[in-house]
Amino acid sequence: MFCILALFLFILIYIIMAKITYTDQEGNSKTIEVENGLSIMEGAVQNDIPGIDADCGGSMACATCHVYVEDEWLNKLPKPEDGEIDMIDMAFDPKKNSRLSCQITVTDELDGLKVTTPKKQS
Repeated sequence: MFCILALFLFILIYIIMAKITYTDQEGNSKTIEVENGLSIMEGAVQNDIPGIDADCGGSMACATCHVYVEDEWLNKLPKPEDGEIDMIDMAFDPKKNSRLSCQITVTDELDGLKVTTPKKQS
C-alpha cells in the first residue's frame, strides 16, 4: 500500500511541476522545478536564483525580474499586457524577447522554458 501511495505522490508532484532554466550573462545556469500556478519570478526567488531580485514582489512596478525568453518560447507565452510593456521599456537593455518574470505563470506547457537575466541584473 505504501508503494502505491508513494508512486501516486511522485506522479502528482511530477505533473504539477515544470522545469525552468535560468541563465545569467556569464552562461551559468540552474534548472529548477517550479510549481504550476507560481510565476517564473516566484520560482526564482524561492530557489535563490541570482539576478531576479523582485523588489516590488511581483506587482509589476520595478522590472527587477526582467528576463530574456528564448525565442522558441515566445509564442507559447501569453502576450504581455500594456503595463508590462511599459515597465519593460524602463528596464535595463530591453529586447524583443524581454518579459517580466512576475507576469509569466508556470503551466505544464512551459516545462523546459529557458530564460536569461540581463547583464546588469546578474
